[in-house]
Amino acid sequence: MGLSTSHLLIILVIVLVVFGAGKLPAVMRDLGQGVKSFKDAMNNDKDPPEEPAKPEENIAAATAATTAQTIEGQAKRDAT
Repeated sequence: MGLSTSHLLIILVIVLVVFGAGKLPAVMRDLGQGVKSFKDAMNNDKDPPEEPAKPEENIAAATAATTAQTIEGQAKRDAT
């Protein structure tokens, strides 16, 4: 039970009456942009997500930075 040619013609006439011949290209362009952005969003979902940094790595990096700052601070205090 598909759409026949007469059904498509009736739909086209209704669209022309509702939107008018002047606005029809703008409506179709907006519809095309919407479909394109939807497809782009769907393709972005298929890309593998980036792996977040492991908490252990963050703790180790923060500890190393804090230790380096502490050592630098002590060296500056001792120099004065």
